[in-house]
Amino acid sequence: MKQRTLAGRQVSAIGLGAMPLSMSDDKQTPALDDAIAVVHAALDAGVTIIDTADCYAPAWNEMGHNERIVAEALRTWNGDTSDVLVATKGGITRNEGEVWGRDGSATHLRVAVERSLENLGVDVIDLYQYHRPDRWIVYGEVMANLATLQQEGLIRAIGISNASVEEIQIAQQVLGDGNLASVQNEFSPKHPGSIDELRYCGERGITFLPWSPLGGTGGGARAVGDRFSSFRKVGEEHGVSPQQVVLAWELALSPHVIPIPGARRPSSITDSAQAPDLKLGAGEVAALSYSVGIDDPVAV
Repeated sequence: MKQRTLAGRQVSAIGLGAMPLSMSDDKQTPALDDAIAVVHAALDAGVTIIDTADCYAPAWNEMGHNERIVAEALRTWNGDTSDVLVATKGGITRNEGEVWGRDGSATHLRVAVERSLENLGVDVIDLYQYHRPDRWIVYGEVMANLATLQQEGLIRAIGISNASVEEIQIAQQVLGDGNLASVQNEFSPKHPGSIDELRYCGERGITFLPWSPLGGTGGGARAVGDRFSSFRKVGEEHGVSPQQVVLAWELALSPHVIPIPGARRPSSITDSAQAPDLKLGAGEVAALSYSVGIDDPVAV
């Protein structure tokens, strides 16, 4: 597996988004043994970054469900997991009746981090990402709350998710130069709107983690070649799946991009993990970018 840099470490150029193992748009999730088999398949394929979150769960009263799956999969894998970076997220709340909310307060984030530490079975979280902005709290204040937890040794690196360029800039200002490890935004042929954030991160050496890089759960990823025929055609020319073409295209946009496709079957992540080996020509990258509304394919 080719490598890229995240939080000062070398990790696989493709990660695993673990969310579909606990929740998805079509309400279908694998049994525990099957979910663990997916994570094991990712590790077998050389994946060394796994993304999860405290709110990824089948129901409001099962918070931490996905983190516990990841922890159990790492515990039971027959290889060395010392180089695996586990990234989790916090700042979203779920309460009785599936009432969702956001909370970036120091009190909530401390409790959330402590629970994630317990769920993951670790003493420090490799990468903790602020999940979604709490519009009732100044963004810079939330970053300061996370910085305090980092200074206390509970978090190694800080990232943000679903952030605008302005919010990225605020995080940089509060955390200091070089201390914002990553930005995780939705980005795919279906949702190319985060190209500005991708470019901004690429120009500054901040790792950009596209979530739902293939188009989302519940069939979006499976149908990406049908919905976006240009990716299917390139795949046919190279003898690979359209999903591999999508991921290879995203990797080609910037050396700081690490897509984190989700999977519910071992074969899905095994296929995705081959994307870094697919070399697309500059003309192919430009044509694919243009086909989804990105006029300038050069991110950096």
